[in-house]
Parts: sequence; C-alpha cells; structure tokens
Amino acid sequence: ISGCQCNFSYNTSIGRNDIWIKQKPPDLRRFFMYTMKETCEMVNMTYETVKYYCNVGLIPNVKRDKNNHRVFDENNINWIKSLSCLKNCGMSIKEMQAYLKLCLQGEQTIPERQEMLEEQKYNLVKKLEEIQESLKYIDKKQKFYNQVLNGEIEYHSYLIDTSKKS
Repeated sequence: ISGCQCNFSYNTSIGRNDIWIKQKPPDLRRFFMYTMKETCEMVNMTYETVKYYCNVGLIPNVKRDKNNHRVFDENNINWIKSLSCLKNCGMSIKEMQAYLKLCLQGEQTIPERQEMLEEQKYNLVKKLEEIQESLKYIDKKQKFYNQVLNGEIEYHSYLIDTSKKS
C-alpha cells in the first residue's frame, strides 16, 4: 500500500506516546501500535468515521489487542490519512474501496489508479472553476452594493420595482 500514501505531517501532541515516538528511530516506529483514540487524534477524524472505515473494509490489516480492541500501526495511520485525502478529493466510499482493491494488487495497477486520480482531478478542476465563477459573482454584487451605498449608482432589483414614482 505504500505507493498509495500522501505525505502528511504528524500531530505529535497526543500525549503518552510523544516521548516514545521522538526517542525511537523511524525504522522502529512501524512496530508501535496506537489505540483507536490516539489514531483518531493523529488523523483528525472522529471515532465513528474510523470505525466506519474499518467496518466497510477501507482499512485493511487492522490488528486487535488482547481485549479485542482495534490497534493501528504507522502504515494504518498513513493509509487513513490517504483515505482522508481521497475523500477530500470527492471520492465516494465505493470509489475508495475500488482504489484500495487496486492498491492491494500492487504495482501493476498503477495505470488504473492514475486514471481514477485523473478523473478526480478533472472533477476538482471543474468544481474549482465553478467556485471561481461564484467568487466573481460575489465580488460583482459587493461592488454594486458599495456603489449604491456610496451614492455612485442608483439601486435596481430584478425582484421588486425600484423605479421612482412621481
């Protein structure tokens, strides 16, 4: 799954694990396990979201502790952050599941993954263009309102009759 991960910075203000994480070399961090609560704090997701992602199979290879509670390693943490990125890109749960399935098949599925990501990028660019148009509209309306309030132009409306009657 390592090829599917985004680069993220870690929230290291989570409590008891701070010292351990800072003292252990990076190659040993992958053996450390995090509780559900710690994981949620590290990935900035709710408990319910992480649990749901586990239940729908979006987080493979999750281990359980002696009390049968889920525990997560560095690979899980990085993958969950990748899921967050994919979700923010507009991928649905089904699309993320399909993406995960391809990731689990290895390097040979990179072209299919690239195609999926390219489609998401196209949709994001389209959405960005729509947002930019919306911002232009707001700027235009704000300019109009300022000109009306400053007495530079006369107010008009498409909704009500604003013509001055004598």
